[in-house]
Amino acid sequence: MLQLILFFWLNIFHPFYVSVTEINHSQKTKTVQVSVRIFFDDFENALDKQYKTTINILKPKDRKQVDMLISDYIKSHLEIKANTKLLTLEYLGYQIEEDAAWCYFESEKVESIEKLDIQNNILFEQRDSQINMIHATVKGKRKSTKLENPESKVSFSY
Repeated sequence: MLQLILFFWLNIFHPFYVSVTEINHSQKTKTVQVSVRIFFDDFENALDKQYKTTINILKPKDRKQVDMLISDYIKSHLEIKANTKLLTLEYLGYQIEEDAAWCYFESEKVESIEKLDIQNNILFEQRDSQINMIHATVKGKRKSTKLENPESKVSFSY
């Protein structure tokens, strides 16, 4: 019982700081589709700090500016290489789901993937306790890991 109370107390006073990055190589389009889920309050703080402005992701005054800053931030903190070639990620937009922003990207065509090299340090500059979960699916095989700040790199072979 005491452990249960302690667990809840720690969660209240020491919340988790986690992002989730989903990477999928589409067999149909031959592109790499990327979705990044970030708690929007933490994300707004990171954008405010990096770009020295005030961002409201929920109700943006200038959606084009917010899109540009989100795209720039994620592209500067997330790199994906397929078979040692750095992928160019095109920003598609974002949507809010509950307390998080889902940000969407797509790469140029990649016929087949034998290896993915991923560098993800999203929000690492904000929190020493930041964790970035990575889920990558290629050829129907899903591989996952978590990167705990400062660890920011992982490789998956398929």
